[in-house]
This record gives sequence, structure tokens and C-alpha cells, in this order.
Amino acid sequence: MKKRIMPFVLCFVFLPGCQTEKENAISNNVKSENMEKQAKIELGKLLMEYEQALNSSDAGKATGLYARNGMFMPSGAPTAIGLEHIKEAYDFVFSNIQLNIEFSIEEITLEHDLAYAVTGSRGTTLIRATGETIPEENRELFIFEKEEKGWKIARYMFNKTR
Repeated sequence: MKKRIMPFVLCFVFLPGCQTEKENAISNNVKSENMEKQAKIELGKLLMEYEQALNSSDAGKATGLYARNGMFMPSGAPTAIGLEHIKEAYDFVFSNIQLNIEFSIEEITLEHDLAYAVTGSRGTTLIRATGETIPEENRELFIFEKEEKGWKIARYMFNKTR
């Protein structure tokens, strides 16, 4: 009787080693899905922080959301590469306009330490020189990379839909 019970006892004591390949695959898949879900939540929060930085005209906060080697590629303007140039670009943008927009996330896709998001934004822009407020509507593409301190914007490009 001891000989029959012992394998079961050992299996419960060393349960992970007793899992079948199928059970291991299911367990790994669940872990992977949970990690992906958590990453998507983090990226959604990052996008909302970026929206807040834009709406508050905070060039420092916007720049702080970028990776060290990030690129800001605004429509109709030169590409800003690296944090120093990105900060200068945002300083210039915010000296000319005040945004009041809201992002809608259409898609977030992950692949290891890289991810991309397709978003839309809609709201208004105050032109500081004239005081005129105009409608603002864009579509955006974000590419993110995971750094040691979390997800950062690696590349950001947008164009106007109106």
C-alpha cells in the first residue's frame, strides 16, 4: 500500500514537477495573458499621462514619457530625436498652441519589450497668437519600448484627420 500512495504524496509535495506538458502550456499561457493584460493597462495609463501633459502644455512631463532615444514626428514639422530635441519641440509647440484633447485608444499590440498603439484624438486647439479656438482631430501611432523603469514612448507620429 505504501508503494502505491508514495508517488501521489510525492506528486503533491513536488506538484510543479508533476504537471503534464499540457498543464504547463496552459499555465504558461495564463501567465503570458496576465502579463500582456498588465502591460496594456500600463500603456493605457502612459497614454493618459501623455494626454494630461499635452492638455497642461507641460513640455517637461511630455518629454519625460519618452525613451532616451525617442522620436517625436509631428505632422508638418521636423523630427525631434533624443530627449533634448523633443523637449525643444514641445516647448515650441506649447508656446504657439494650447490643446484640449481626449485620446481614444483603438488598438494596443505587444511583442516582448516593444508595443504599438493606434489612437485617435479629438478636441480643440487654442491658437495663442490670435486667441482663436479651432477643432482638433488627429490619428496617432505610438511605438513603445520597455526600459528598466517601465514603458516609454519610443516613436510618436500623428497627422490631422480634418
